[in-house]
Amino acid sequence: MVWVQQYDPLGSPVLSTLVAAVPVTVLLVAIAFLRIRIHFAAVLGLAVALLVALAVYRMPATLAGATAIYGAAFGLFPIGWIILNVIFLYQLTVRRGLFAVLRDSLATVAPDARVQVILIAFSFGGFIEGMAGFGAPVAITGAILIQLGFKPLHASALALLANTAPVAFGSLGIPITTLEQVAGLDAHKVSAMVGRQLPFFSLLIPFWVVAAFAGWRGMLGVWPVALTAGAAFAVPQFLISNLHGPWLVDIVSGACSIGATVALSRRWQPRTVWTPNGENATVDPRQGRETETLACEGVGPQPHTAGAPTPASRRSVAQAWMPWAILTVFILFWGTPQFKAVLDRIASPRVAMPHLHGAVQRVPPVAPPDAKPEEAIYKLNFLSATGTGILCAALTAGLCMGFRPRELARVYLETLWRVRFSLLTIAAMLALGNVTKYSGTDATLGLALAQTGVLYPFFGTLLGWLGVALTGSDTASNVLFGSLQRITAEQTGISPILMGAANSSGGVMGKMIDAQSIVVASTATNWYGHEGQILRFVFFHSVALAVLMGLLVLGQAYVYPLTLMVVH
Repeated sequence: MVWVQQYDPLGSPVLSTLVAAVPVTVLLVAIAFLRIRIHFAAVLGLAVALLVALAVYRMPATLAGATAIYGAAFGLFPIGWIILNVIFLYQLTVRRGLFAVLRDSLATVAPDARVQVILIAFSFGGFIEGMAGFGAPVAITGAILIQLGFKPLHASALALLANTAPVAFGSLGIPITTLEQVAGLDAHKVSAMVGRQLPFFSLLIPFWVVAAFAGWRGMLGVWPVALTAGAAFAVPQFLISNLHGPWLVDIVSGACSIGATVALSRRWQPRTVWTPNGENATVDPRQGRETETLACEGVGPQPHTAGAPTPASRRSVAQAWMPWAILTVFILFWGTPQFKAVLDRIASPRVAMPHLHGAVQRVPPVAPPDAKPEEAIYKLNFLSATGTGILCAALTAGLCMGFRPRELARVYLETLWRVRFSLLTIAAMLALGNVTKYSGTDATLGLALAQTGVLYPFFGTLLGWLGVALTGSDTASNVLFGSLQRITAEQTGISPILMGAANSSGGVMGKMIDAQSIVVASTATNWYGHEGQILRFVFFHSVALAVLMGLLVLGQAYVYPLTLMVVH
């Protein structure tokens, strides 16, 4: 029996919207203001979402339970699987002392903390996003920043803030190719349109993330690096997305940004060198002498002083980079469609979720009149999953580092214990997101934003932001709201390609405030339990960037010459 969704269960759009917003409101308030541990807050939010689905939207109890289980399973695999194995690799490098060498080699290339933020969180993070996504960039860059001596709050928040502009093209373009599947929008056209929106922000984010860390004055001190890194990312992002498609955008852009930033850093260093532990010196670049000491407001002492790296031989540096080079090769290889197809032919069971698959029907205006019931197929592609590639890379790197199999097993179990609450939180968060999707509460919120007339391009962009904030995934946001964006755009005479792209581009700004990403950041930086502080730090930045993206899309819809950028 198919259960048909209803989007105004209380007979009042205003009341229905307010009730639909209750689970998300409870979750955010519990994390940010009541300071409840995030795994408890996630479970509380899930309980409230189930209550709203059962009592207000009249969702059958069996269906609601199956929805929560389906979401929790997806949270553990593939998302939790990626996080577990990335942290495992990180723990191996720490045990062998290689992470400290890596930290010092980065500090040698970029002794200034502001440049380190740009190089690691933005450039390197964008490169990793293109290969893996699903929290891997935040986990890796956050771990590196904490080892460089950044405060846990800064390491977590800056990794989140920098992981914005690359997200729409993450994991070899999955968000955009998924949008093609669910909304029937040509992936090449959407890729081209996103490539005419995000490069503006790719140019802006390096300045923004440094300003968030060091203030306006501190940002001005490294503007050449910010401009170089941003331009080296933005230009390839525009070209690849428009001339090739969504698949290699982040990988090429990230690599170009890394290369350009390192090349500039070898020839130019800022006069005032900032370190994460608060000791900042004005240096004569010709003599390398300290001439004055300044205070870095808000940045406290840490165990390592980034400005004074420990000397290391070239062999030691090569050994330190070896695990991450192995990871890069494995992820690139694992991400190729041909290799994935081979592994999926070997083992890729697909399980139709009992009591859920084909049991929920979305209706207009959220879905077309002839829409099929919602699918709920759990794909256990264990071999081809990105997390499995990361695990193989970690095991290979571990053997190369001299670990014995028994030692690898022990470190893996210790890592599993370390991230247990993070996995619980992610499972609960994905369960919450699924309940909102299948019950129709997400559509109620989306329809409220869609009823904005001529301002729809602006609020439609915020709809993408809301989708990622709710689900933690640009891909999931496109699944939730892709069809709604197309239908509403066609009804209002706006380009469906523009609004499909806006859903992805606006969504990336919500990535930094979703609970899943915040948990990944807090776990990677050993700061689990302080997620509320991270959320409060990044929330303003998320809203401000989403508003700016909304204004850009509004201009592209109505304002000449921005309208010339629109793909039809």
